[in-house]
Amino acid sequence: MASQPPTASQSLPRRTVVLLVDDQAIVGEAVRRMLADEPGIEFHYCANPFEALDMASSLRPTVILQDLVMPEIDGLTLVRFFRASAATKETPLVVLSSTEEPVIKAKAFELGANDYVVKLPDRLELIARIRYHSAACLNLQERNAAFAALAASEQRMAAEMKAAAKYAASIIPPPISSPLNIDWRFVPSTELGGDSLGYFPVDDDRFAFFLLDVTGHGLASALLGVTVCNVLRARALAGADLACPAQVLAALNRSFTMDEQDGRTFTMWYGVFHRKTRRLTWCGGGHPSAILFRSGSGAPTELESQNPGVGMFELDTFEQQEIEIPLNSRLLLYSDGVFEIHKQDGGTWSFREFLQFVSQPDTDDDRIMDRLLRHVRTIKGGPVLDDDFSIMDIRI
Repeated sequence: MASQPPTASQSLPRRTVVLLVDDQAIVGEAVRRMLADEPGIEFHYCANPFEALDMASSLRPTVILQDLVMPEIDGLTLVRFFRASAATKETPLVVLSSTEEPVIKAKAFELGANDYVVKLPDRLELIARIRYHSAACLNLQERNAAFAALAASEQRMAAEMKAAAKYAASIIPPPISSPLNIDWRFVPSTELGGDSLGYFPVDDDRFAFFLLDVTGHGLASALLGVTVCNVLRARALAGADLACPAQVLAALNRSFTMDEQDGRTFTMWYGVFHRKTRRLTWCGGGHPSAILFRSGSGAPTELESQNPGVGMFELDTFEQQEIEIPLNSRLLLYSDGVFEIHKQDGGTWSFREFLQFVSQPDTDDDRIMDRLLRHVRTIKGGPVLDDDFSIMDIRI
């Protein structure tokens, strides 16, 4: 029975496709008659063993029936060839032999045969073996196709994550030395969190800076983070004076509700520094405290968040606080990804340990933010982070 080989555009075969390799035409005809009335079985016959590999590569059978005694080529050698070929290395192979010799049978299995049948078997037995091995082959093909699709999907997702992380970093303004000295480190996690940060002048005398962290991981969280960041950068937040931190968080709370963001909310710390009075006004929504290091004072001050996370509740007003900042002070803003670290020994790095670590001074060639990142990776036991690592160092 002749048939056209499948093209590259066709999907994996869903029918039982049998290829018989046997130099005896009478055997080929006998097997053809056994299978002729069986629904869903497609039969092909190859009398020349030297053409068997090419024919199998073209047909992609779900079962190969192969004689062991053929002229000019040993049947066991052909078994080796089938198992060495990429097209047939996983195809079920049923060896047909005129005798049930234990040594030959053992060798056939050793070389990769799946079954051994003394020819010719009863019709019902042959059909049962063909359907059994074909089903196993089709299941394997489906599994391999599913794994391949999953791998391709993971590659696409990884590429999308990489592009999203690159974009999230690209919208952060570069470090500046005037009117404030601001530097930062942003290292996205593998799954990409929703951290974002930024700063901008409100007017000639006031300067704003913020850091936020969206709940969850993935593209949706990252998209929400960069959206909020872009709204602030573009000064497009309606109903809020950007010089008033409480108004900013209240307006964001109205604009980005949990219900409209598929249950996502975000924490945020937003501050405005007034250069003439040297007063800092800030408002925090569920975010870790900023840390203020006053010049000449060894004890840091935590500038705590006074409000719940943004988008969690229907709040019309948020609270803000104010503090005077001495000359040559330093302020650290950060997300929880810089200190909530699961150590490789099973413990958890404490906030007190984090605070002690960042209280160290910079050196001429090594900033505390870089030492912190190296330390986090060391205690975690590798470079891959569980959450975004975001920190801003502001010298006032």
